[in-house]
Amino acid sequence: MDTIDYLKKEIEGLELKSQQEEIGEVIEVRDGTARISGLSNVESFEIIRFESAAKEPVYGLVLSLEEYEIGSVVLGDSDVIKEGDVVKRTNKVLSCPVGEKLIGRVVDPLGKPLDGKGKIEEEKFNPLEKIGPSVISRKPVDTPIHTGIKIVDALVPIGRGQRELILGDRITQKTSLVIDTILNQKKEPNRPICIYVAIGKRRAELARILDTLKKQGAMEYTIVVSATASDPASFLFLAPYAGAALGEYFMEKGQDALVIFDDLTKHAWAWRQISLILRRSPGREAYPGDVFYLHSRLLERAANLKEGGSLTALPIIETQAGDLTAYIPTNVISITDGQIYMDTSLYLKGQRPEMNIGLSVSRVGSAAQTKAMKKVASTLKLELAQFQELESFLEFADEVDAETRAKIERGRRMKEILKQDYLAPISFEKQVAIIHIGERSFFNDIKVEDVRKFEAELLETIEAQKPEIFTKIKEQKEIDDNIKTELEKIARQVLRNYVSEGN
Repeated sequence: MDTIDYLKKEIEGLELKSQQEEIGEVIEVRDGTARISGLSNVESFEIIRFESAAKEPVYGLVLSLEEYEIGSVVLGDSDVIKEGDVVKRTNKVLSCPVGEKLIGRVVDPLGKPLDGKGKIEEEKFNPLEKIGPSVISRKPVDTPIHTGIKIVDALVPIGRGQRELILGDRITQKTSLVIDTILNQKKEPNRPICIYVAIGKRRAELARILDTLKKQGAMEYTIVVSATASDPASFLFLAPYAGAALGEYFMEKGQDALVIFDDLTKHAWAWRQISLILRRSPGREAYPGDVFYLHSRLLERAANLKEGGSLTALPIIETQAGDLTAYIPTNVISITDGQIYMDTSLYLKGQRPEMNIGLSVSRVGSAAQTKAMKKVASTLKLELAQFQELESFLEFADEVDAETRAKIERGRRMKEILKQDYLAPISFEKQVAIIHIGERSFFNDIKVEDVRKFEAELLETIEAQKPEIFTKIKEQKEIDDNIKTELEKIARQVLRNYVSEGN
């Protein structure tokens, strides 16, 4: 059989099927974005594939739909894409892998491992962009997430399913506050899965955080989503959505999850950069008009479900010179269920944590506290607010009456009780014991500088002599008269050492 006959025979057996494929063309590439023409039916947040000369396929994410063009960010190396390259639709929405196998791992916003521990076998994919649970499917927040920080758990409690904003200037220790919260979950009986989303952090800083989590054994229940300062703006934009998608997986399974966005200021900066390059109209402070929607659709995914678990969100915002009225801080304050304001002036005075009691609030309130904490801390915020007012008055008055002086001295001691070193979270039952003893005026006869020494000695004595006190508070989540009597008895015993020293 000659060549012509062979070819004829092969052609006769060939079945050709018509295939319709939508193809576009790259018009412009710059700074990690691409403008494309020809994809008239493409959808927002759809993945597109660039047919470039690169060995591995390069993908993009559609973000801007215009009449004749679309704008997309490149999810990878944009240098390999050239004008005129062919672009094809994938008909898939951007998703990331979710599941139990991601616990203890460090991944990028697309779910690719960054910790050198090998490939992650995906169990399931969740879309990064998703509408939050409906009002009907939610229930009120009624269970606390104990942060291990006395001033937070006592005055601005955080509940499971809540969104509590943490904001302050660059100098303040906002990240340390959330790392303490992650570390404290190790002691909790029904601990949530923690997801830490690092947005725009330096790699050295992220390495220190990871080192702390590993040394304290917190990576056993933590997932880290990393989009560092050296990553493209597209990764900084996508990172919090990946964190929310991971949290939703556990929430829908009936578990509790805690997601920390550190921080959403850099997230907004990344969106502004992308939007300006894609020639979207700038608004206030050069941010695009949909920057409020950017954060609201993210934070509304946090919820406490009637049938399911909960997803708690702790977004962080960096303020400039303590300005709470700037665009992004006011936006996020209006979306969340309260805020913890970290005050630069308190930080410089040595207050740790540097939380401003007057400007910090939880709109969930005591509903997110156990009965024990509710009892001992019920009057604490009012007492401290009155102390702050008297203390500021004292700056202008030379002399005050004995009653006012006694209130100020007591306030100073109560403020000292609430001081706490970072990376040293205190369990809920120990917090209850200390605050109760403070409320019962046991610290009044001690020098201010000895308050924390007395506190440490008191906790050690209880652990040695009556550890069942802590066990009962932890199990019952209540502080009854018998526990109070035992606590006060031990407090008097420890107090003798300080009184005998002439304090």
